[in-house]
Amino acid sequence: MEWLNSWWADVYEQIYATFVEGDRWQYLVKGIGNTIQIAFFAVLLGIVIGVIVALIKVFTAGNKKFRWLEIIANIYLTVIRGTPMLVQLFIMYYIVITSPNVSKIFVSILAFGINSGAYVAEVARSGIQSIDKGQMEAGRSLGLNRAQTMVKIIFPQALKNILPALGNEFITMLKETSVAGFIGVEELTKVGDILRSQTWQPYVPLFSVALVYLIMVVGLTRLLGVLERRLRRSDYR
Repeated sequence: MEWLNSWWADVYEQIYATFVEGDRWQYLVKGIGNTIQIAFFAVLLGIVIGVIVALIKVFTAGNKKFRWLEIIANIYLTVIRGTPMLVQLFIMYYIVITSPNVSKIFVSILAFGINSGAYVAEVARSGIQSIDKGQMEAGRSLGLNRAQTMVKIIFPQALKNILPALGNEFITMLKETSVAGFIGVEELTKVGDILRSQTWQPYVPLFSVALVYLIMVVGLTRLLGVLERRLRRSDYR
């Protein structure tokens, strides 16, 4: 057991040197906060963009008058899905928004949100198309126009169907924010690298970062599972 005691003493010393000395635990707290902030607002922006693109795809299909809108939506989807997230972030930071007065976190939210929108669009489109066409006809027979029927009847039902997928998008975004450190954002992965460089001890900082990601992802996955079960139960009522 002597080797175990020696190993634990060494681990404890590394943990103390990494987080307690110099109050470096504050770096980790800041990194977690920035990661959640970027992921949350990026997914919100992605939902807004995705729903707009999905509606364009649904309502302009076969409509020559608004064919140009469908072309723009298709170009957006092709470009965003076909290029790496890191490249999009670099373009946003070094080319689109070059002002030093703009927050790097804001730039990250914008870049990640635009990226997320391309994937949410497909989720939203599938959700809308999963609703029986008779629902639209029923709304029109009640005197609602096409837009009112979509807002009051179709979309609420579609939202219920796509909520689990949106939850998965947030979980994915939590992990994707790790590349924000390349433009200097002190998110969780970047903080781990800062702690590693300050302490010259790679194990504790990097394993701690991995553990925090794992806890967040597993916790959110469990919550998402609970939500899905409740939604399924409500379908049978």
